[in-house]
Amino acid sequence: MGEIGLMLGIFAVTSAVSYLLISWVPQRLHTPLMSFTNAISAVTILGALLLFSTDAAPAGIADLSAVEIVLGGLAVALAAFNLIGGFAVTDRMTGMFKR
Repeated sequence: MGEIGLMLGIFAVTSAVSYLLISWVPQRLHTPLMSFTNAISAVTILGALLLFSTDAAPAGIADLSAVEIVLGGLAVALAAFNLIGGFAVTDRMTGMFKR
């Protein structure tokens, strides 16, 4: 239980720091920043899929609990949503500069 509390604490601190850092970014830099975070989401998806594969998991996926599998699947789904939505918004914003 202590590990989960530590992970939630780290998540809360990084969320607050990320919010503060992004709020200080000038508006004209939001599109490149969004493209960069989309690339991070793609890496997150690939890493999660590698961890879920039975060959890459050290002890196999059978050793994971149902909660871990559901949370991992939710993380992959949310990262995919961020990836697809972010690229759609980035494409629309860069389309404004095309002639």
